Amino acid sequence: MNASLVRNEFAKLAHLHVGTVGAMLVLAVLGMTLLGIVSAGADQVTWPLVLASLSRGMALASPLLIAIVASRSIEIEHQGNGWLLNQSAGTDRGRLCRAKLLTTGVVITGVTVVAILAVAAVATLLGATSAAPVGLLAGYALAATVANLVVLALHVVLSARLENQLIPLGIGIVGTVVALMAEGLPSWAAHATPWGYYALIAAGRYQGGEVVTLTPSYVSVLVLGAIAIAVFALITRRIDRQEA
Repeated sequence: MNASLVRNEFAKLAHLHVGTVGAMLVLAVLGMTLLGIVSAGADQVTWPLVLASLSRGMALASPLLIAIVASRSIEIEHQGNGWLLNQSAGTDRGRLCRAKLLTTGVVITGVTVVAILAVAAVATLLGATSAAPVGLLAGYALAATVANLVVLALHVVLSARLENQLIPLGIGIVGTVVALMAEGLPSWAAHATPWGYYALIAAGRYQGGEVVTLTPSYVSVLVLGAIAIAVFALITRRIDRQEA
């Protein structure tokens, strides 16, 4: 990957205020987690409750806001004839999409980790009982990062192929619905879409009127990540050939 191309893409992100959207994601996850804790009406803040609320908050906030990040990154190329300008400079569409995934991926990775750390810090300040499950939080952070990056890769491709950015944003809204519905779906059905993995990686959930901790499906999400890397590389290389 050309270093100057990556630097240029980071400069575009700063100009597009993508960091503001990332901050919105952090605040949305934190706010929805707190709402889940408060609405539970529990006498004490427990880590299973925090993890269940965090998992749902991540599923609620991530799909649409990730779609917005990808759309803002790509829309500038559609509107400013950027595809042709970059191609004239020797950067085909597929290569540009890979650079955009790299730069926006750095933002989404950082935002995901910060959101989880913020939730953990607030839960500790609220007097969460027992010590923080550091291992489970770290595992969930890894799984959530992979899931978010896969959704981001999907939206980079969609936004690049569709000039009307309302369509990818609409798909982001559908993704939020799917992520929430996936909690009640069989495992095979949750595996069928990228958004279903938010349910598979949940670190806590209500079961039988109680809140319990869960072990995220690390194998499933890592397999998803590997498949997504291969498919994204294949699609963007095909785009390169088509636009050459």
